Formats: sequence, structure tokens, C-alpha cells
Amino acid sequence: MNQLALVGNITKDLVLKEHASGRVNTTFVLAINRSFKNANGEVATDFVLCSVWGRSAENLVRHCGKGSLVGVSGSIQTRNYEREDRSKVYVTEVVCNEIRFLSKSIKSQHAEMKTHSSTEPKRFEEAKSTETALPIF
Repeated sequence: MNQLALVGNITKDLVLKEHASGRVNTTFVLAINRSFKNANGEVATDFVLCSVWGRSAENLVRHCGKGSLVGVSGSIQTRNYEREDRSKVYVTEVVCNEIRFLSKSIKSQHAEMKTHSSTEPKRFEEAKSTETALPIF
């Protein structure tokens, strides 16, 4: 059985890649804090390479960015390739088949900050006198 589920933060902004076959994907690194402290009293973090394809990749790039908290489920896959200097590179990654967005979209937060201006009217006014305030039961 090759199944896993991880929760962590995306470490960099995402880029959607389109391949010659027409398929799209994105790869990202997920920072996952361990649930215990090391001998120095610090929480260690693991960095896991993840890959996602198709519509899930499109949605991830559209709604998430650096710092987004996501949950992924998928399987571990290993592959290798040869560099120009003929050295062999081995890669272990999580191929995601399901992604859950666990925090408010980073991209929508940036859009909200740009649309709000300092001249926007206040939604609530402070009470000027405590004499007119209703009693709290």
C-alpha cells in the first residue's frame, strides 16, 4: 500500500507548467512541522517535494501561493534522470491526487488589501457617551 496524507505550508509561489502533451502540472515544496521538539527545544521542519497534475494543479496555482496551508493526499513516487555531466539524479516526491485548501487564499488576501483604501467609510462608530449604552445582562 502506498498512500499518505500530509499537512503543511507551501514554501514558494507556484508556477503552472504546460507540457507538449497538453497536460499541465505544478511542483512545490511542502514545509511540515514535526509534532515534537528536538534536543535544543526547537521544532524541526521537513521539506517534502510534491507534484500535482491537471485541474487540481490549475486550482492550486489559482488559489494558493507561498505560505498557504494545504492538506495533500497521494502516493510516494521515485524517478531518476541523467544530467549533462552524466551524473544520475534520484528524486522522491509525493504525487498528489487530492488537495485541500486549509487557509484563506493568499492570493485573495493580497487582492483584498489592494482594493481597500484608507478613505473607506468606517462601518462602526464608537459610542460617544457611556450613559446611552444598554446594560449587559
